[in-house]
Order: sequence, then C-alpha cells, then structure tokens
Amino acid sequence: MKLNIEHRTRYQFDAPLSYTIQQLRLTPQDGFGQRVKNWNLKVSGRAASHTDAYGNTAHTLVMDTPHQEITITASGEVETDVDLPAIFNGLALPVYLRHTPLTQANTDIRQLAHHFLPAGKVVDKAMLIALMKNIHQRLFWIKETKTAPRSAIETLSIGSGASHDMAHLFIASCRALKVPARFVHGYYFNQAENKLINHSWADAWLVGESWQSFDIANNCLSNGVHVRLATGLDYRDACPISNVMRDPEHEQLSVDFIVRKVGMQEMMQQ
Repeated sequence: MKLNIEHRTRYQFDAPLSYTIQQLRLTPQDGFGQRVKNWNLKVSGRAASHTDAYGNTAHTLVMDTPHQEITITASGEVETDVDLPAIFNGLALPVYLRHTPLTQANTDIRQLAHHFLPAGKVVDKAMLIALMKNIHQRLFWIKETKTAPRSAIETLSIGSGASHDMAHLFIASCRALKVPARFVHGYYFNQAENKLINHSWADAWLVGESWQSFDIANNCLSNGVHVRLATGLDYRDACPISNVMRDPEHEQLSVDFIVRKVGMQEMMQQ
C-alpha cells in the first residue's frame, strides 16, 4: 500500500511567546516493512536534524523571536507492507528490559504477564498474542485524548486508556517476563473509515524472530496500515512532539491529517 500523507499541527497562544524549543519525531525511516518514497518537514522557525539514541530521525525546533503561533507540517509518500528489514535495530537488548516510570510493573501486572507463561516454557509469539488480546479486552480504548500519558500501573487500575497507555501496559508485561520490549509511535490508517490517526503500539523481541510488532488497541500484529515514526522505552522517548518550553493552559492545539491512498481519487481528512 502507498500512502500520501500530510500531517499539520498548529499551536496558537493567547499572548506572544519570546522563546520555544520543541523536539520533533515526525520523520519515518525505511525498514520494518515500510519504504519512504519522499518526505518533507516544514516548520515555523529553525529545525536542526539529528539521530537520537534510539535511531529515530529527530529535529530540534527553535523559535527565539516573539511568536503567537507555531505550525509544523510533515508530508510525503510512504509505501507499506514491503519486504524491507530494519536498517537500525535499536540499542542492545538489555536496554529494552529497563523499567521507566511509565512502564513499571507491580504485582498485578506481573501476575497478568505470568498467567500467559506456563512453567518451563519459553515466551513465543502465540503467548504474546494471547497477552495482547487479554489487555485489549480488559481496557476501554479512549480514542481521542490530549491528556498526559498514563503509566502501566494506572492504566490497568483504571481499566481504560489511549493507545499509548495500552502499549505501556503491554511493554511492562513483556519486561516482567524478561522479554525486551519498546514503544512505537506513528500513524494508523483506518481503511474502513478512510482516516489517518496518531497511534502507538509496541515491539517485542522474540528469539529467532527478532522484533515483532503488536498493536494492542486494535488487537492485531502491525501490518500495511501502520507507518512507524519513532521508538523508545516509552511514550516520552517516541512522542511526535516534545515541548521543552510551553504554557498549555494558554494555548490552543489543532491537528489535521490528509491522506490519499495511491491509486484512489478520494481525499480523506480527519
């Protein structure tokens, strides 16, 4: 599948700001079943590109003159569901066993995880699929949210969460089983609704199979409707935009997606 994507984010502030820094992770890379045909990032201010510790293409956006609006537009064409392995597999596997405040496991999470690991068995894909299904069924999916990400412990306790919260719970469960796992953020193309959305899922490392991707919110393995942007230990490492300096109580945020499936004439907008 080939997707033409335009993702526009706009911040508007009640009063002019004198200085803003943002970290942007809005550039997909080749690998993991996708090929980037072309991609462009257009921003207000200056943006310097670099590769972060997890291999993500990131940009540091700096605005040091008075401004009351910031516009960020990422656009290009990505081909998905292709046989293209990852160019950069990430850091050493033990790094992805490290707990973070968002992926810390408690007794309840450890019990949940070990329920799917019979004594004397080695974790395999079927077990992780069963774990994914269980988490999917336990949690109510909050599809539209601008709230801060929840920890795995809070998500399990409350029984609901956004896709990134579900990913945190799955990752915490995997790490409790000594399975390296990492957070993935990107886009999900809902073919039934003709809509592109920001979305999060998880990778888990399986011996003999390398990294496998699990979309907990949709209860499926990642496939041709997923476009990867960034990975990390949790949401904070891989979120599309990190604001170093901002005042959320006095800003308005709008996010628009336009996507066209190559070969179709229809334009779909969220």
